[in-house]
Amino acid sequence: MIAPALACPVCRETLVQTDKRLSCANGHSFDRARQGYWNLLLAQKKRSKAPGDNAEMVQARQRFLEAGHYTPLADRIGSMLQEYLSPSAETQLLDLGCGEGWYTDRLARRLGGCTTGLDISKEAVKAACKRNGDVHWLVATGADIPLADASVDTATLIFSRLMPAPTAKVLKPGGLLLVVTPGPDHLLALRQLIYTEVRTRSGFDPASQLAELFEPVQQESLRFAFTLDSAPAIQDLLAMTPHGQRLKPEARERLAQCARLDEQADFSLHLFRKR
Repeated sequence: MIAPALACPVCRETLVQTDKRLSCANGHSFDRARQGYWNLLLAQKKRSKAPGDNAEMVQARQRFLEAGHYTPLADRIGSMLQEYLSPSAETQLLDLGCGEGWYTDRLARRLGGCTTGLDISKEAVKAACKRNGDVHWLVATGADIPLADASVDTATLIFSRLMPAPTAKVLKPGGLLLVVTPGPDHLLALRQLIYTEVRTRSGFDPASQLAELFEPVQQESLRFAFTLDSAPAIQDLLAMTPHGQRLKPEARERLAQCARLDEQADFSLHLFRKR
């Protein structure tokens, strides 16, 4: 089985696996968690005791995604990459900010090759391990990716923080980066329930931040409608978004009484190639 080229997060030397342990030539070692992931997040790289999504947020996202509401997006991500890739068993794929692994799993099954999912949240990666045991799951930071330089063919970044330099570092020359961001009308119905005045916003364009290291290949929008037909489903969607962390009491009450939400998804897909 092909494995990713793991690099020691301490010294960047090659990590070699022996049974359930990774070690480098400088004596740094890391044990495999019983769930199957590698924790390569150094204590000094953490901004809190348990960075990233907590267990409640992970479970909410699992329920929402497994209900299939975002399946059109996952399908389009896969088909877009297939247009530019000719995957083989040696192809190295990296999903940055993989969360609980729903998109990662679907990409791995569709594209084949060697797939690595990376997230800073231990709770998210624990959940991801249950989804697909053939994916290499890492608890790590996208600011210092523990993979060898120029070892990745394609990286995906789906609703995660953009870190151009570390991502370019691990991509091969000419490697692909697919960035997915919310469009201006994403979750408009939910925002109208939360805020008395909904601001018109322009969609985030990552091209300017990536221009020095990447060239644009393709950009497109994807919109589709979906319906949440229960209060728990609406609460799961809320828990997935930043809106849920800053709710006013009156907005929380409106949402608690809402048992159906006819919603619109609006995404922008940006494909880049490393210069």
